[in-house]
Order: sequence, then structure tokens, then C-alpha cells
Amino acid sequence: MTGHWLAIGLALAWCAPIVLVVWRFRDTRSLDEYPPAPPADAPLVSVIIPARNEAPNIARCLRSVLASAYPALEVIVVDDHSSDGTGDIARAIAAEDAAARRVPGESRASRQPAPRVRVIPAPDLAPGWFGKQWACQAGAQVATGPLLCFTDADTSHGPELIPRSVNAVLARGADLFTVAGRQEMVSFWEKVVQPSVFALLLARYGGLEAMSRSTRPLDKIANGQFILVRREPYERIGGHAAVRGHVSEDLRLAQVFTEQGLAAHMLLAREHLSTRMYTSLDEIRRGWGKNLFAGGRDTLPLGPITSRILPFIFPLPALVPLVPTVILVLALLGVLGTGALWFGVIAGAVNLLFWIGVYAFSGLNPLWGLSHPLASVVFSGICAEAAWKGSQVEWKGRRYESS
Repeated sequence: MTGHWLAIGLALAWCAPIVLVVWRFRDTRSLDEYPPAPPADAPLVSVIIPARNEAPNIARCLRSVLASAYPALEVIVVDDHSSDGTGDIARAIAAEDAAARRVPGESRASRQPAPRVRVIPAPDLAPGWFGKQWACQAGAQVATGPLLCFTDADTSHGPELIPRSVNAVLARGADLFTVAGRQEMVSFWEKVVQPSVFALLLARYGGLEAMSRSTRPLDKIANGQFILVRREPYERIGGHAAVRGHVSEDLRLAQVFTEQGLAAHMLLAREHLSTRMYTSLDEIRRGWGKNLFAGGRDTLPLGPITSRILPFIFPLPALVPLVPTVILVLALLGVLGTGALWFGVIAGAVNLLFWIGVYAFSGLNPLWGLSHPLASVVFSGICAEAAWKGSQVEWKGRRYESS
């Protein structure tokens, strides 16, 4: 009987981190707390969209930005040497927007509103730069607003995203502001893997408000799908040049702001920003694979020894959720004793409830939570491949060496 109580105690101890993750997440605030009406004398927001071979996405993204309720916008699409017509699509939408805003009967160009959209080519990629950072820097150099908004071409903006975000920046005194939006998941593998990845990120960083309040750079993260910065501190740190060689430029940008004593804040905005990051297992593998290890090193206080062993242990955290399931199966097969059965039942039940909640929060049928063992195996494999590649990164036809 003592063995049973020991197993129950171990199960409860194993469940404690899950409870802690849920408890920490309660300290998360929403963008909905800030008003949707633009502030008086709304400052100009320059929206910069770096785009490389984004023909399937750019129209949706650009039209959603132009549909914003914010009155003072300029949009700069940086066509990064696309070969699929991305620039042509953006230019066509820019012409449509200019025509729709033209004042009827006014022949003088000086009386017509200035075009809101510019499509510019990215210069040839400079050595030591990642393509996205290079395109963002190019867009920032021609932007005229005191607020710069960097957003990915695969995003869709709600009409209140920018006005609420500007109000949040002003109310919070944030120098860098970012949001966690909704992830669109359509295919089988998106639904299996994506919630698991974001749950592990949640376990690492905890509630967004605690992250916002922290002054410790390693506690900071940003979502490159939407980052709003004040121009002056952005230029003070050197702009995207400060993170030019880091594959996870969003995370590193938040860290650099914090290192300089600047405020980096993050809110939940699931109703205002949505993104379909990847559409297949191969895209998931390549997309997360480029970020996880090379970028994940920026989230850890690494020394000479830990840097050496990190590649070998990097895939293991993704497998931790499998522990109760494996022990329960082995106990049911008679390989392990009744103590293990107690552990598997209790820890497995709590574990399953957690994952059901994760998948439900992600907007999926809660029964997708049953797929979490498969997600753990796949994600661990992605981590292993990423660790094997090390700092070598390949993305959209380019090869990089991450800092």
C-alpha cells in the first residue's frame, strides 16, 4: 500500500508543473481592454509588409490592412525578389485603393489624397543579414510615421487591430508592442502539431502580462506576425540591423529593446489577428525547424558546457507529455506494477485534460487533444532535425548562418 501512496504522490508532483502553467496563463490580458476608436490626433502608422514569394497570401493581408478602422495609415510592401508575382498583386491592389479614394471631378493631382500603398523592391541582400530583417529595414527607411508596424504577409488583420494597438501603446507607454493572435489550422497536421508547439511556448514564458512586466531579457518574446514600435527607440537600437543575423528576429528584437531599458509588451488578440503559418507537415517541419534550435538558443542562458550538450537534449522536452501515457500502457501490459498504474491513471488524466483544454483554446474540437502523443513525437523529431542542423538555416531558397 505504501507503494501506491508513493505512486500517487509522484503523480501529483508530476502534475504540479501543468497546474503552474495554467495558473501563470491567467495573468494574461487582452487587446479588447483597449478602445477600438482611434485616439485624437492619431499618429501616422507606417505598416511594413516584407514579402518574398507570397502570392497566395499578399492580397488577403494587404486588403485586411487597408480595411483598418485606423484613419492615418501608410502601407509599404517590400517585395523581396519574389518570382511568383507577389509585387504585381500588391501593385494592383495599391492602384485599386488609390482609385477608390480619388475625389470625383477633381482634376488637380494636388487635391487628390496621397496614395496609401507603396510597393518597393528590396535591395540585394547584404552579407550577414536574414532576408526578412533586410526587407523590414528597407521598409523602415522609407516610412514616414512615428509608429512602425511590421507584419507578416500571411496574416489577416481585423479592422480594430491597429487602433486598439495604438491605444495600448499610448496607455502602457510601450516602446515595442506585440500581440498573440489566432492560428488558422486547416489540414490534419496543422491541427495535430500547432497547438502542441504553442503550448510548449506557453510553458516556457507563462502569462503574457508577467512577460510584459519583466525586465529580464530572457523572459521576453515577440510575435513577428505583428510588431508595433515607436520609431525613435527603434532607430536608437539600430533598427533591424540589431538583429540582422538572428533567425528568430522577433524574439531577439524584444530582448534588445529590454536590454536597452525599453518597454516591450504583449497582449492576447485572438479576435483581431489571424495567421495561417503553414499548410502541410513539410511546411511545419521546415518552418519550425528553421527557428527552433538556432533561435531557441537566444532563450537560454548558455555557457560552454550547456552549449555542447544542448543539441543532444533539445528534442527531449517535447517528449515529456508522453510520460504518463507510456507508463500507463506499460502498466496495463503488465510490464510495470500497480504503483505505475496509479501513476499513469492520475497523471494521464490530468495530462489529457490539459491537452483537451489546449486544443479547445486553439479553436479546435476538444477531441483533437487525444492526438497530443502524436504531436509530441512529431515535434520532437522536428527538434532533433533542427538541433542536427545547428545554426544552419534554409528558408525560401536562401541559406543562412544564424548568430
